Amino acid sequence: MTILKVVTEPADVLLAEAKPVTKFDAKLHKLLDDMYETMVDSEGVGIAAPQVNESIQACIVLLNIDTEDEEEMLELINPEIVQYSDDTNVDLEGCLSIPEQFGDVERSNGVRVEFDDRNGKHYKLEAYGYDARVIQHEIDHLHGVLFTTKAEKMYTPEEMAEMFEEEEE
Repeated sequence: MTILKVVTEPADVLLAEAKPVTKFDAKLHKLLDDMYETMVDSEGVGIAAPQVNESIQACIVLLNIDTEDEEEMLELINPEIVQYSDDTNVDLEGCLSIPEQFGDVERSNGVRVEFDDRNGKHYKLEAYGYDARVIQHEIDHLHGVLFTTKAEKMYTPEEMAEMFEEEEE
């Protein structure tokens, strides 16, 4: 497996609508494996194909990272959020493609998503809390939407340092 270069802003591929996946072949499987390795190496919780300069509708998320449950890696190919919960929350987000920038983003607390796996098998999933947030963030990437366009407030590096200092106290 290969660690891929993460595309950073500004880059046209990050702002473009990604193309649907039509071939569920060895090339896709290798890309997904490499994306996973890249995400782990970059200490991310999700990564979308456009972030590694591939404009296709594929992303990977880690589920259960904020719970006692075992972490689970989920590959979403051609994902579509078919339902959003009415209740929302605002939380801090960052992005591998926008290093050292963080902001408060409002997102739905729950989503119902339909997607294919790497072999083209179709699935439906309901996700809540942090899992729903990560899924929404990564699917936004597939539509050329960056979290910075949704952020209610962006934080300076100094403000982030202060927030982390306060948490440690």
